[in-house]
Amino acid sequence: MATLQAMRVVKEEERRCQSPRSPEARLGMKVENLWDGFHQQGTKLAPIEKLNACFEGIPLSAFPTCPSSQVIEIRSDTSLAEAVRVLSEHRILGAPVFDVDAPEDANWMEKYIGVVEFAGIVVWILYQFEPPSSRSPKTGATFALALNGVTSAVGLDLGPEPAAATPGSFFEALITSEIYRSTKVREISGSFRWAPFLALQKEDSFLTMLLLLSKYKMKSIPIVDEGKIDNIITQSSVIHMLAECAGLQWFEDWGMKTLSQLGLPLMATDKIIKVYEDEPVLQAFKLMRKERIGGIPIVDASGKKAVGNISLRDICFLLTAPKIYHDYRFVTAKGFVMATKDYLEKNHELTAHTMCNMVTCKKDNMMKELIVMLDSKMIHRLYVVDDEGNLEGVITLRDIISKLVHEPRGYFGDFFDGVLPSPPNSRV
Repeated sequence: MATLQAMRVVKEEERRCQSPRSPEARLGMKVENLWDGFHQQGTKLAPIEKLNACFEGIPLSAFPTCPSSQVIEIRSDTSLAEAVRVLSEHRILGAPVFDVDAPEDANWMEKYIGVVEFAGIVVWILYQFEPPSSRSPKTGATFALALNGVTSAVGLDLGPEPAAATPGSFFEALITSEIYRSTKVREISGSFRWAPFLALQKEDSFLTMLLLLSKYKMKSIPIVDEGKIDNIITQSSVIHMLAECAGLQWFEDWGMKTLSQLGLPLMATDKIIKVYEDEPVLQAFKLMRKERIGGIPIVDASGKKAVGNISLRDICFLLTAPKIYHDYRFVTAKGFVMATKDYLEKNHELTAHTMCNMVTCKKDNMMKELIVMLDSKMIHRLYVVDDEGNLEGVITLRDIISKLVHEPRGYFGDFFDGVLPSPPNSRV
C-alpha cells in the first residue's frame, strides 16, 4: 500500500511538472498554484471561498485571446440585413456596436453603444411583423402594410396568448421587407441586452467576469485595452477553460460533485418553460423573450418527455435560410427543428453544435462529466431526465458558472452606476 501511495505521489509530481496542453490549462495551473498556496499557508477557507479568492487573484489579461475572427465590431449605421449577414458569416451570436457619430477623441465608454445580438435583431423583426392572434384586432391588411415597410403597423399584439400559426412563406417575406433592409442597428437599441456599453478591462479579475456571466446574465463580455476591444470572453469559452482543467486538484474537488450535491437543476420540474411539439415555432420565441431565457425544450403531447431543443441562436435560420420552410402550411416547433436538420444534412453542414442535438443527463452525473460533454459538443444546455426519460430540469452554462463562485457582500459597489440592464419592457 505504501508503494502504491508513493507511486501516486510521483505521478502527481510528474503531472505538475509537465507543460500544460493548452493556454486554458496553463490558466488552470495559475488557479492551482493559488489553491496550493492557501493550503500551505494553513488558510482556513471553505472550498467555495477558496475558489473565490483564487479567481479574484487572477487578472483577465491571463485569459486566452479569442480568434480575431470573433472580435467583430458592427457600425451603428449598419442595416439589420447586413448585421445578420456579418454575424452569420463569422458564426457569432453578437457583436459590440461602434457609434459612428462618436468624436475621434471619445473614450471606449462613449465609442460603443451596446452589444447587439442575433437574437435581439430577429426578435425585434418578429415583433414588428408578428401575425395577429385570435385576440388581436389587427387585420391581415395591417400585417401586409408592415411587410411593405409601413411602420404604423409596429406594435402588433404580443399578449400572453399563444402565437398564431404562421405559413412558411412568412419568413421569406421578412427578408424582402423594407424594414429589414433599411432599419439601422442603432434604431433597435431597445433590443440591446445592456445599455450603455458594458465591458471590463485587462486588470479586472476573473471573479468579476464570472459573476457577470452568471448572476448578471451576460452572455459575453468585451475586454477593452487602450480604448479598443482586445478580447471577448463568452460563457462557452469559460466552460472550455474548465474542461481543460480536468485533473487539477481545485477542479477535481469541485467537478467530482454531482448535480444534486451542487443544488442543480435550479428550477423545479413544474416551473420548466417548454413548448409543445405541435405549437407554432413563434410561440417558442415568444416564451424565450418573455422569460428572458436562451432556449427551451420541445415536449411531446404528454408534456413530460423532451423530443427536441430550440434556442435563440437557432432563429438565425428564419432569416438566413427561409426557403427551408416555404412549403409548410405553418411551421411548428418540431417541424422547424426537423426541417432545419434535413437542410443541414443535405448541405453537409450538420455538426456537433447544431440545434438538432438534444443532450440529456441525470441528477447523479458529476459536474466534470457535464462540462466535458458541453465543451466537446459545443452546446449551451443539457436536459435532466429521470430513469423513465421524463424531463426534470435544464442545466445551462450560466447555471454551472454560478456554482463555481458567489458574490461577496458589496462586491460591485458602484460598478453598475450608469450601466443598466435592459428594462422590464425590453423586447428581448
